[in-house]
Amino acid sequence: MSAEATNPVSAAEDAATDVTVRRRGRARIDLRRLGRAALLGATAGPAPRDRLPDAIGHVAEAHRAHHPEADLTVLRRAYVLAESSHRGQFRKSGEPYITHPLAVTLILAELGAETTTLTASLLHDTVEDTEVTLDQVRREFGDEVAYLVDGVTKVEKIDYGAAAEPETFRKMLVATGNDVRVMSIKLADRLHNMRTLGVMRPEKQARIARVTRDVLIPLAERLGVQALKTELEDLVFAILHPEEYEATRALVAGNPHAPDALGAVAEQVDAVLREAGIGAEVLVRPRHFVSVHRVRLKRGELRGCDFGRLLVLVAEDADCYAVLGELHTCFTPVISEFKDFIAAPKFNLYQSLHTAVAAPDGAVAEVLIRTHRMHRVAEAGVVALGNPHGGQETTEQPEGTAPPTERQGIPASPTTSASPASPTTSASPATSASPATEDGERVDPTRPGWLSRLLEWQQSAPDPDTFWTSLRADLAEDDEITVFRADGGAPGTISLPAGASCVDAAYAQHGEAAHACLGARVNGRLAPLSTVLGDGDTVQLLLAQDPVSGPSPEWLDHARTPAARIAITGWLRDHPEGAAPADPRHQPGPGDRPGDRSDDRPDNRPGTRPEPLPAADRRSGAELHADLDGERPAAVRPAGCCTPVPPDEITGFRVRGGSVTVHRSGCASADAMRRVGRAPVAVRWGDTAQGRVTLVAESFGRPGLLADLTEAIATAGAAVVSATVEPPSEQRVRHTYTLHLPDAAELPALMRAMRDVPGVYDVSRARHRASPRPRPHRT
Repeated sequence: MSAEATNPVSAAEDAATDVTVRRRGRARIDLRRLGRAALLGATAGPAPRDRLPDAIGHVAEAHRAHHPEADLTVLRRAYVLAESSHRGQFRKSGEPYITHPLAVTLILAELGAETTTLTASLLHDTVEDTEVTLDQVRREFGDEVAYLVDGVTKVEKIDYGAAAEPETFRKMLVATGNDVRVMSIKLADRLHNMRTLGVMRPEKQARIARVTRDVLIPLAERLGVQALKTELEDLVFAILHPEEYEATRALVAGNPHAPDALGAVAEQVDAVLREAGIGAEVLVRPRHFVSVHRVRLKRGELRGCDFGRLLVLVAEDADCYAVLGELHTCFTPVISEFKDFIAAPKFNLYQSLHTAVAAPDGAVAEVLIRTHRMHRVAEAGVVALGNPHGGQETTEQPEGTAPPTERQGIPASPTTSASPASPTTSASPATSASPATEDGERVDPTRPGWLSRLLEWQQSAPDPDTFWTSLRADLAEDDEITVFRADGGAPGTISLPAGASCVDAAYAQHGEAAHACLGARVNGRLAPLSTVLGDGDTVQLLLAQDPVSGPSPEWLDHARTPAARIAITGWLRDHPEGAAPADPRHQPGPGDRPGDRSDDRPDNRPGTRPEPLPAADRRSGAELHADLDGERPAAVRPAGCCTPVPPDEITGFRVRGGSVTVHRSGCASADAMRRVGRAPVAVRWGDTAQGRVTLVAESFGRPGLLADLTEAIATAGAAVVSATVEPPSEQRVRHTYTLHLPDAAELPALMRAMRDVPGVYDVSRARHRASPRPRPHRT
């Protein structure tokens, strides 16, 4: 994909000065069969109409191995256009540029991609690097091919500058939401570029390797394309960790007889299965370098069987369990290593039985058991599924499984378009077999749940830096859990990354309405929002009826998903009067809250005149006004130390940034500010009767106390915004409630009702101790 077309002279100079290409120790799959015909085909001129050009003979052979009836005419036409448009261009290695799209196409052909994907891969750089236009591709090869080519075409750097790379990936992911074949082509493109990366400068090698590690390898894992993922991992390993790579390579080279140890166990397994009458193919599967490195870190010194695993291939699902039974009967199983990914497939379509057995001589071997179809999907992932929108070349689903969308437990969701600030792909062609949204745009039925979530949150991240950071963080989550909704709503499940909390579940289920979430019930028991959810948990989210409730900055400590983090950050940015994180350079004075500084606002930069702020608190619901005698309007809000509500007697003080905080007249913080010479500001209540107050209930501990207090609050018509219960001390318990009152005049009656609850001996307004050394106000 990268534009490496150069003139022959500069290519030779770069090749002479740059670091030579690193070679992998061994390949998992032979994908490099580009022979002399492929290299010379670019200059040999077009082939006769009655036969394929020699240069794509290897591609045709690999394609026919998976699709014997495939029509190769369109491949010939695509190659002729690609060769003629790239003629005269050379890669930095000095090779004709046409060798790159040929290599990418061969990688996909070896994995079993269908003809449309191979056609698009031959043409994937024509629109970006030559005079060929997307309309020309559409006229000659149809909408399907044009959509795939457009999906992998980079945005113009001249238009996007430093944001070109993240916006290119955004565009590509949006296109992948409609057709996963877009990402298949991108992964194969990156694999060939990584193989030939040695001609680049070391710093550029490292930059490309880091993006590959952080973005493309996780995408290959999530799409199930293990054949590409493992080779990319080894290539990145060699560039970013050369010392560890060389140590691992030397370790593998120093154990040339390691396959023999596994081979001996394989013979024993094969004999056991033959005797049981189970038709199976037993293979020795060597580990790639990164896998060997991980095993060495986990186990320390490696034995012969640690350098690989056994792979048992059978015909049917039932045969997998029959093989498992024979192995656990005739060998000693290592129970901790058993995993059933057939009954519960991974989120990337992967299916296998995993186990480990100890042979009579004490050698322990890991064993993978799967059908031939499962093996094809395990290696090629979405590539093996063929055309997701129907067609004669689509390969079969793994036996015994539902279609991919059903396996995820969620229906294919509507296509998510790019944000207004991001580039968009060409409209995806509608086909009769394609599911479509209301506007007629098709949606890939193989779209997994993680991709649907990614496409949803990217719309809330128009800033390229936010999108790029969130994308890397999202892809770093390499496992997924499913939790069940207790309210019976549809869909009945929520898919989340492993380690997600109730905060993530709230935003996944309710979107921005989750700002009002108070807590949750997990498996029927009350739990704080910070609770980490496990696979299979049942969760019921509790929302406040207070329309002005909002999240606190502490929620960010528990949010794992980009959707939750972006929504929380956006709310805190739009509501600076809330509890925003304080500037570490600012030492707040008495009654000063982090949100009390208008310089927290993102638009308060030097040279920018801030907009007038509202003169009412948007979180408490109470309307407050300050008499500023002709001065510029300022934000007026109640102080967090004493939480005044109507009809309290109040006084206000200017705080840093120009806003006004309002205290109850007897507040210790207000008295401290008077002592250091701060001038009070005249403030008054508006017409709104509602307000927010924090109450502290002191009680003796007893069963059911929390429920009785909550019932008393609800009976009085107040809404609970937040509640905390301190651990009992000497049989005494302190409850702190922040409540929203529809009529603040009812506060005394509410406090009396709470005192009447058996066991409660005092209810008071919350007061925070004033700072002993208040900071003088500076004008």
